Amino acid sequence: MGNIKYILKRLKTMDKKAMFEKIDSIHKKTGKSKISLLIDMQRCAVKYGAGYMDYDLFEMYNLTPAQRDTYITRGRNNALIAKYNDKAYFHIFENKDEFNELFKDYIKRDWIKVKDTPKEDVIAFMQRHNVFMAKPIDGGCGHGIEKIHTDEYESLDKIYNKLVEGNNNYELEEVIKQHSAVSAIYPDAINTVRVVTILKDGVPHVICAYFRIGNGKFVDNFNSGGMVAPVNEITGEVIDRAIDKKKNLYETHPQTGAKIKGFKFPDWDKAINMCKEASKVVPQMAYVGWDVCFTPDGPIFVEGNEFPGHDIYQLPEHTPNKIGMMPKFNI
Repeated sequence: MGNIKYILKRLKTMDKKAMFEKIDSIHKKTGKSKISLLIDMQRCAVKYGAGYMDYDLFEMYNLTPAQRDTYITRGRNNALIAKYNDKAYFHIFENKDEFNELFKDYIKRDWIKVKDTPKEDVIAFMQRHNVFMAKPIDGGCGHGIEKIHTDEYESLDKIYNKLVEGNNNYELEEVIKQHSAVSAIYPDAINTVRVVTILKDGVPHVICAYFRIGNGKFVDNFNSGGMVAPVNEITGEVIDRAIDKKKNLYETHPQTGAKIKGFKFPDWDKAINMCKEASKVVPQMAYVGWDVCFTPDGPIFVEGNEFPGHDIYQLPEHTPNKIGMMPKFNI
């Protein structure tokens, strides 16, 4: 019943033109008739909670019913969030200033909220940090983040005015210095590992981990041009090639030549223990994706995600056995 309600809701807002474009693209790749693909797509929507984007992304047209049933779709991910996360506590993860304050023991960097903070305090922050990150407090997917160099502006007052104009609502953060081994893969972004945890009956479980790597930008987000590669959550070793949203595969980083598969993260046990500890801080939010950065002084959090994205966990190139991530969530 939950799946049907989800599908009916999605049908009202669905970009039908984009859906038929996906069908046309799959038809050209597979030779399957457009009518059969449309019918199969709707079948997957009802039975597995898979929208047309999931159907294409996970290549469900190449999967058996048993294989399809192992995939976390958008509908299933939404169901997991509804099961484990209390909406009344979403704001802690949606607002970066709230998250930073509550998880300050795991943040370990200087930061300040611009709005409702005395101007002199914001100016003092900029005096301490000639380069800093400006992040929309309620932003996501790396959108709207700026890296500001104070020496590129006429004055700190000019930067302040830019930060407070219109409806801007920024928090400023000291630039993280990442571990040299991680930086060697791509130095122009903070490359993080998304570690997904579920807290069940007070016990934290690490479900999976994925390396998110920048590629041409100063953010590592998969939906903003970055790449992703699976990590063995026990050993901290990258176990496959990186892939971007256009499904390009990378044995080595295209800009640095650094090898990706086989890379092993420093202080991995500390990172996993940090995620497990943090998962108990707000038990009402029991399903979280933690973005972990590795620094010379140990792992820290960049942020936590109340809506861990399902799209990066089970891409076909990373699931040659055609088994998705759903079994790992059945704890």
